[in-house]
Amino acid sequence: MSKAFTKDDAPAPAEVPRHRSPLPSGLPNYVTPSGLAALREELARLDAARPGKHGPTWRAELEERIATAVVPPPPTDRGEIRFGARVRLRGPEGEREVRIVGVDEAEPATGRVTFVAPLARALLGHRVDDIVSVRTPRGEERLEILGVEYDAR
Repeated sequence: MSKAFTKDDAPAPAEVPRHRSPLPSGLPNYVTPSGLAALREELARLDAARPGKHGPTWRAELEERIATAVVPPPPTDRGEIRFGARVRLRGPEGEREVRIVGVDEAEPATGRVTFVAPLARALLGHRVDDIVSVRTPRGEERLEILGVEYDAR
């Protein structure tokens, strides 16, 4: 097949700034160290790709997120679930792992839940072997906490 009919010469698709969920009113803009790095990389990458293309509103919003970011210190009691924890759970659907992260880092499909999500709020302050209840679209679920870990800093 002739190279003329392949897409090898097509320009790379333009990067679009992602839609941001609103920050919770009255709460700090908590982020993990990797989340803050990702915000800074996003600003640099999008500016380098198309300087000024996304307009002052987009840039101001992203700069505001970076300026207000709070990276909490790791907890002294690493057995208690706090912001940044990776938590292994067992529930009716089996075992799964979630990580409690900032609003801009959340991706529930990959197990990253924002610290204001009902699941995260149910887990905060608990420990291994505790049972927590959380309301889900399927109803009330009881979850057993199997493990708690934090990234090394």
